[in-house]
Amino acid sequence: MTLGILLFGSATGALLAADPVIANDAVKAPARVIVIGDSITAGYGLDPTEAYPALLQKKADAEGLSATIVNAGVSGDTTAGGLRRINWALGQGADVVILALGGNDGLRGVAPKETEANLAKMVDQAKAKAPAAVIIIAGMQMPPSMGEEYARDFSALFSKVATDKKTELVPFLLAGVGGDPKLNQADRIHPNVEGQKIVADNIWKVLQGVLKSRTATAAAK
Repeated sequence: MTLGILLFGSATGALLAADPVIANDAVKAPARVIVIGDSITAGYGLDPTEAYPALLQKKADAEGLSATIVNAGVSGDTTAGGLRRINWALGQGADVVILALGGNDGLRGVAPKETEANLAKMVDQAKAKAPAAVIIIAGMQMPPSMGEEYARDFSALFSKVATDKKTELVPFLLAGVGGDPKLNQADRIHPNVEGQKIVADNIWKVLQGVLKSRTATAAAK
C-alpha cells in the first residue's frame, strides 16, 4: 500500500481520492525507509556519512529510486530497547522498516527465545504503526565461542521470525565482513569504512527489489 493510500479516510485522503493528479503525486512521494539498529547502523567510530544507511541512500539516488533513508541506529541497543522505541521511531510513518537488531543480545548472552520474542513483537508493532510498510529483518550470527548450541539457535531465530511474520530477510547483516580484521575496526566488532560498504551491499540485495517494486506500482497508477 502506498503513502497516498495510507492517507485515505482522512480529510487529506478524501482530497487525494477526488483528484487523481494529487493522488498520483502522493504515490510517487519518496519511500520513507527507517533503519532501526544498533552501533553498526549508527556507524560507530565513523562519520555518519560512512554508515551503511547513508550508503543505501547513495545507492537509491544513483539508480533513480525515490527514497529517504532514515538512520535510527542507537549504539548499544538490543531488541528489548528497539521494542521500547519502535513506535517513536516510526512516528512520522514508514514505507519500509529495516530491523537490524540482535547483535548486542547475542554478545550479552540473551536467550535466543527472548530475542526472537522481542523481534516478533517489533514486527507486530511496526505493522500496527505502518500497516502498509514492507518489513526487512537483518539476521545476525554469533561465533562458536558463544557455544555451538547457542550460536545455532541464535542464527536460526531471524529466519524463523521472518517466516512466521512473512517479512523480507537479509540472512546475515555482516556477511563477508564479520571476523575479517581488514574490514573491521580495532575492536573486531564494528565494520570500518570498507566493511560498511559490504554491509550496505548485503542490505541492498533486498532493499533494491522492494524499492523497484514500489516504483513500478506507482508508475502503473
